[in-house]
Order: sequence, then structure tokens, then C-alpha cells
Amino acid sequence: MASGGVAPAAGAGVGTDDSMMVDKLPKEINDMKIKDDKVEKEMEATVVDGHGTETGHIIVTTIGGRNGQPKQTISYMAERVVGQGSFGIVFQAKCLESGEAVAIKKVLQDKRYKNRELQTMRLLDHPNVVSLKHCFFSTTDKDELYLNLVLEYVPETAYRVTRHYSKANQRMPMIYVKLYTYQIFRSLAYIHAIGVCHRDIKPQNLLVNPHTHQLKLCDFGSAKVLVKGEPNISYICSRYYRAPELIFGATEYTSAIDVWSVGCVMAEFLLGQVLGTPTREEIKCMNPNYTEFKFPQIKAHPWHKIFHKRMPPEAVDLVSRLLQYSPNLRCTAELASKVMGSKIKYKQQILPALWLDEEDDGMV
Repeated sequence: MASGGVAPAAGAGVGTDDSMMVDKLPKEINDMKIKDDKVEKEMEATVVDGHGTETGHIIVTTIGGRNGQPKQTISYMAERVVGQGSFGIVFQAKCLESGEAVAIKKVLQDKRYKNRELQTMRLLDHPNVVSLKHCFFSTTDKDELYLNLVLEYVPETAYRVTRHYSKANQRMPMIYVKLYTYQIFRSLAYIHAIGVCHRDIKPQNLLVNPHTHQLKLCDFGSAKVLVKGEPNISYICSRYYRAPELIFGATEYTSAIDVWSVGCVMAEFLLGQVLGTPTREEIKCMNPNYTEFKFPQIKAHPWHKIFHKRMPPEAVDLVSRLLQYSPNLRCTAELASKVMGSKIKYKQQILPALWLDEEDDGMV
């Protein structure tokens, strides 16, 4: 759901009351204000005709109509395709009634595969998770049925942010690494607490507002509520972010697979790839059936040799706690969010709407 290649934008400066505090903040993050508008989720899925992804095409659907609520007609004008994959297509659209930009994810309803995305999205409500505004079904002249998820539009992704710095031969500023990683862990702590495992954490699925630097987790097409004792598919998650237990074919894994993925993302923010092979004991923790699997014994590189000397030691320490071969030794998302949150200075000025007291939100 990303638009044109925009680098993280600079802020415009904060009010004079906090000028002494703001002077100490990095210039580019001044006045990063975040506001979440709560949208009432009355979603009775309706069916409309046609593909609806062509530029200028207008889709008319309705919301409401339940519990005595009046039905409301909503029209969306398709503007451009912003994402494509095996799942279907994502296009940017504009609500003609309000002028609001939205992203519509259009997914073919294939009876051979179980689609849990709508069911999962209806469970979620968090500042660091992309919000579902509305949904409807559409049909084609071939009698194909598509689910259309109307989501809030966020213009950039963490993938495009990292590419921006990579192309400029620059490292991502540490303040952004902290802000983005903290918000990723807040989103994971939230979904893991209600039993949902995302199973496809990668920079492309981390939406970023370049003006506020608010990050939102998206694409719950692979997400699932994991139940202990029930087997799950192991061929899941994008290759470069796939936890080792999945590579070893484990089917009774936990939400620790998401934590490994974030470790890979954070290492990518900081540097790049990590080298080394697991020990026999670590392989047994990942999947007991692979204890006899033979590996070339490559001694793992010490973390201090992988990262440059000026890398903050606490960042290296956290990556090492995330990228543990043994799933039960990995740091949890909840603990990681607290660790990252404690490292961000002047948090109330930087992300005021996200920083909640522990009694309100145990995940900060």
C-alpha cells in the first residue's frame, strides 16, 4: 500500500512552550504528532458488480442497516494500483462522500483455501495496526467472488524507507530504528495477547506515515489464531524473514516466529544479514525430528564483529535476544516493546498518542 518514493519527511517545529526540550531533539522529528480517528465499524458486507480497479471506476456500496441503524451509501473512486501479489490486488481509492483516501485490498475467494483475514481484522483495534473501515464483496462476469477490504491508507512502507537510505549509501538514523522497532513490537504484543500470530512480518507489511512516523502492521492474509496442540502449516512467511523452526518443518510453533521476523527486520534497519549455523541442541528445540540433520559447522560470528563499532550496544543486545535459534529463548514482543520504549528520549513529545500509561496499556 505504498505510493511514490518519499523519504521520511521533516517535521515543522513544536510550540514555544516546549522549546527548551525540543532544542535537544533531532531536527527531523520535531512535531511528530499522531492522531487516530476512531471509525465506527458497522460492516455488513454487501455485493457489487465488476472489477472496480480501473482508474476512475466508481464502486457504490452500503454500510449499516443492522440493529435499527439506517443504511448509508458510500462511493469509492479507484485511483491506482499500489500493490499486487498472489493474494490479489491493492488499489488506492477516494471516498467521494468524504474525500478521504483509502486502500482497498481485493482478494479472490478461492474455496480451496481458508481465508481468515476478514475474521481476523474484525478483532483488531490498535494504533499500530492498520484499521478496517468497511468491507464488501464483488463479482465478475466469470462468477468469481472477491472480498474487498476497505482499509485506512498509509502512504509508505518500511521497505521503501530502508531502500531510500540504502540507495543513498546511508544508514537509517537510529531514532527511526528505535521508533519503528518500538511500534512493530507494540503491534505484535497486542495481536499476540489476543492469540493472533501474523506469520508474515516483513518490511513490505509495515506501513509508515512519512510525516508522523507512525507505523502500522498490515496484511493479515497469513495470520492465524494459534491453538496449542493443533498443527499449522510450516511453509509460511516470506523467505528472508522466516523463522528457522519453519525452515525445519515445525508444525507446532508459537508466536515466537513473529519475533524472529522482527529481529531480521531490525537487523536490516541497522545493517543487513546475519551468519552462523545452529547447534544440535538448538535444532532439537526448533524441530525434534531434525536432530540427525547434518550441517557444515560454521562458527557463528560474534555480534560485535557483525555490527560496526559505533552501533549502540543495547541495539546489538536486543537483536541477539530476538535472533535466538531456540524459540523459547527469544524475547517476547511485550518485553521487547518495553525495552525499546525505555530507549526513546522525550517520548511524550515524539509519539504522544502512542505513549500510554502502563495501567491503560500493559504493552509499553
